[in-house]
Amino acid sequence: MDTTGIPHRPGRLPVIGDLVGSNPRTPVQDTVRVGREVGPIFTRKLLGLEIVFVSGVDLVDELNDEARFGKHVGLGLRHLRALAGDGLFTAHTSEPNWRLAHDILQPAFRQEAMRGYHPIMLDAARELLASWDAATGPVDVAADMTRLTLETIGRAGFGYRFGSFERTEPHPFVTAMIRALRYAQLQNIRLPLVKRLIAGSARQNKADIATMTDLVDEVIEARRSGGEPSRDLLGLMLAEGHPETGERLDPVNIRNQAITFVVAGHETTSGALSFALYYLTRHPDLLARARAEVDAVWGDREPEFGSVAKLRYVRRVLDEAMRLWPTAPGYSREAHEDVVLGGRYAMSAGDWVLVPLPLLHRDPAAWGPDAETFDPDRFDPAAVRKRPGHAYKPFGTGERACIGRQFALHEAVLALGLVLQRYDLEADPDYRLEIAESLTLKPAGFTLTPRVRALVPQS
Repeated sequence: MDTTGIPHRPGRLPVIGDLVGSNPRTPVQDTVRVGREVGPIFTRKLLGLEIVFVSGVDLVDELNDEARFGKHVGLGLRHLRALAGDGLFTAHTSEPNWRLAHDILQPAFRQEAMRGYHPIMLDAARELLASWDAATGPVDVAADMTRLTLETIGRAGFGYRFGSFERTEPHPFVTAMIRALRYAQLQNIRLPLVKRLIAGSARQNKADIATMTDLVDEVIEARRSGGEPSRDLLGLMLAEGHPETGERLDPVNIRNQAITFVVAGHETTSGALSFALYYLTRHPDLLARARAEVDAVWGDREPEFGSVAKLRYVRRVLDEAMRLWPTAPGYSREAHEDVVLGGRYAMSAGDWVLVPLPLLHRDPAAWGPDAETFDPDRFDPAAVRKRPGHAYKPFGTGERACIGRQFALHEAVLALGLVLQRYDLEADPDYRLEIAESLTLKPAGFTLTPRVRALVPQS
């Protein structure tokens, strides 16, 4: 793509580009900072790599036109293919297994299937609550939400228990996954010594991938050799063919899909829950409003499936948390044909740009001058109708949008509602939000002290 005329940060230098002032540990936050200065379209150049970022809602509206643009698998996603291959998240749309797996797995996210997942989600949430009931001091929110969502996807999708709440240390799968995500994200660093120091070694990454694939292979083999028939994700992949052609997924792709769902199915949801709890505890009035809704709808009862969707304000809290810090922080779009973006920026077929969601979700043209303020009422239906349709994209866009969106939202609303129903939450008043970046975003070092509430039974 011809970047002539596209703004960039002042002070760009020959050869090293915009390297000065950039932190390889925080590329998303660096991009947000630069975009605030020079956006809504800009470039960042680090040594020989120049990336075009687009965050203005009008330009993103064009990019999301499926007739002219599609998903681009590049940067960290390209490097993640060493782990997930042609899984749904990392596959090129042109790869046959993407469409095949997508069509086979769609029934796993329909309402009938969701009803079946609900008691499994409750079972995992009970373990979180028992852990917090027993806590004698602050709990690490992101770590515990990761335990919760890992157990949920493991059990609901694959009939596998990681035993996360029975461990004092994270499951080896999680430790390996965190390193593998970090390694993939940082492979674009052009300074080998810095890359090795921050991202780790290729040997360690190979060992981490082996740890993850070995576990997934064990789970698949156990199901093949005598597991209960099920229409969960694994059951569909093993037993079902394409609804029209009957074609089946091959064993390698089943492994790739399983890894994809375990990783993507818990990393993003745990981050969303963590950010929601951070913002609620920084806004006691909003927390009280969310809790009042839970008390009115659920009382002191354990929620049934249909009552989760009735927590409309709790859902707005999660939406607003994902607006400010979308845990999957961006997506790339590639031109199918020669186009002129915004009537000004020429793109040839195959050119791609990156949409940084924390900037799109803060565009004043869509969100107003107070876009930095946490306000769940932005997602009141009347407010949503007034806003451009492409201003909010935490689950991606088009045919490559997250297939598990409804699963994640039901799980997150249920978990957040249960926490608000059961606990008063004491936050450290001195904590300042720090964002941990891998391929996803989470609050780092955020703790809460949960205290069991005295619930008044509903008459």
